[in-house]
Amino acid sequence: MHCLDCHTQGAATPAVGICRACGAAVCTNHARVLTHEVHRCPFLAPPAEAPARSVRCFPCAGADSR
Repeated sequence: MHCLDCHTQGAATPAVGICRACGAAVCTNHARVLTHEVHRCPFLAPPAEAPARSVRCFPCAGADSR
């Protein structure tokens, strides 16, 4: 699979991830890795928070920061 943004620019760059928001394939140059907290409420245990990461393309990362 190749990066969608690179493909629109005429290049064939291998993708390293998929945007969690829109599903576009992204390469290392077009990927943004964002961190966020995941809240879990396990059955019969106290709630827990854990750090997590997700991949976003440039347009989706920009939309998330607004």
